[in-house]
Amino acid sequence: MAAQVQVQPQAVSVGVGGAAPAGAQQFVPTSLDLSTRRSLGYGYVNYANPQDAARAMEVLNFTHLNGKAIRIMYSHRDPSVRKSGSGNIFIKILDKAIDQKALHDTFSTFGNILSCRIATDSSGQSKGYGFVQYDAEESAQKAIEKLKDMLLNDKQVYVGPFLRKQERELVVDKTKFTNVFVKNLDAEGNSKCFGFVNFENAEDAGKAVEGLNGQKFDNKEWYVGKAQKKYEREQELKQRFEQSMKEAIDKSQSIQL
Repeated sequence: MAAQVQVQPQAVSVGVGGAAPAGAQQFVPTSLDLSTRRSLGYGYVNYANPQDAARAMEVLNFTHLNGKAIRIMYSHRDPSVRKSGSGNIFIKILDKAIDQKALHDTFSTFGNILSCRIATDSSGQSKGYGFVQYDAEESAQKAIEKLKDMLLNDKQVYVGPFLRKQERELVVDKTKFTNVFVKNLDAEGNSKCFGFVNFENAEDAGKAVEGLNGQKFDNKEWYVGKAQKKYEREQELKQRFEQSMKEAIDKSQSIQL
């Protein structure tokens, strides 16, 4: 069934599913999942000029096709643009009557939107949260600042930076944990000078960290903190490295003439 919308600009190639068209007049055969042989639910249209592409987005974005509102955005061959998280914000406590077009219209005043999506269930009903990605981090920060206390359909929505799953877990784990890591212990026998204490509740674990970290025992200063998973340690080291690099760059720029 075709969408009941007419557009005059001519597309030079069309592809569905696996990869973007490589050239004009060429249909991309990788349109189906190799295991299920079913459509992957997305496709590409390559226009002869940018003006036609922009017009297609303006006219067709969020058009309902077979009961679903289609989303149209520019194709980015570099996956780092999508995966970086830059300019990406998360919105929750949305009224379920708010659709993707309404969300797009609300947030488009702060910058150029690359992608706008509301999470839905199997029946197409909104789950009450969504995502907006801008082409610039500055636009995302502006939207967060202006809309964080805004009412949409009489509901105060939450607007904040998008966090990946591991980053969300880090935020939760920093405030709630029961497993405590202790190092700089006395080297007796075969001891590796560190150990772990697992408390029954997070409150006691927090008190132990607050009361014992930095204290000296037998002339050794203990380190007492939350026991971290491998990816948490890697994330923390990465953040420290990025911060030190930023400080070094800022310092070098301040002394240049």
